[in-house]
Amino acid sequence: LFGIEVRRMLRNRRTVIFSLVMPVVFYFMFGSGQKYSDRSAGHGNVAGFIMISMAIYGAMLSTTGGGAMVAVERSQGWSRQLRLTPLTAPAYIAVKVFVAMVLGAVAVIVTYAAGASSGAHMDGAVWVETAVLAWVGSLVFAAFGVFMGYLLPSENVMQILGPVLALLAFLGGLFLPLDQLGSTFRTIATYTPMYGLNQIVHAPLTGTAPGTAAVVNVIVWLAIFAGGAV
Repeated sequence: LFGIEVRRMLRNRRTVIFSLVMPVVFYFMFGSGQKYSDRSAGHGNVAGFIMISMAIYGAMLSTTGGGAMVAVERSQGWSRQLRLTPLTAPAYIAVKVFVAMVLGAVAVIVTYAAGASSGAHMDGAVWVETAVLAWVGSLVFAAFGVFMGYLLPSENVMQILGPVLALLAFLGGLFLPLDQLGSTFRTIATYTPMYGLNQIVHAPLTGTAPGTAAVVNVIVWLAIFAGGAV
């Protein structure tokens, strides 16, 4: 079932475009070839910083979309069909999460490959650390996708989640540094699901500790989304 699910998701053109192509396009638009691209950003340059942000965004889209597929399968009767097999409900959910995480890994790898070939520079260890953190942290949004897949109507689940994810990415500082926003927005951002993940993943590059608030943010939102899915 896991192999079937991975192949099915990678054959979905919408999934490939929004999860794998869009983050790379955003990176080339805002991170590569700009006047500020080669400026220092801790243990790398600004292009590397933006590449990490777009990798997080791609992983978020991929894992959320993979998890949210349960909504479509409920409407098509596939979930009901699977209940006639020896497959247990926890195993079904686990497969969805694993598939979502595979898609998230592909999104991170593709974005990093684009960055490495177009001017993104970071210390050797930082490449590995940030990539692993972006992938592991996207588990939060895999749980979010499964939760929303059971909560929202199947006919428009991704139409609802698309703008929501863009808003969360904005509030989390992926598209614009939080220090450029007003104090009110910065306060709101600290309570959003993307804030903690963004701080943690960028920490190896910037050389600053993410802080307790960022770690607590990730743990709390993972618990909320996983509990909601259950």
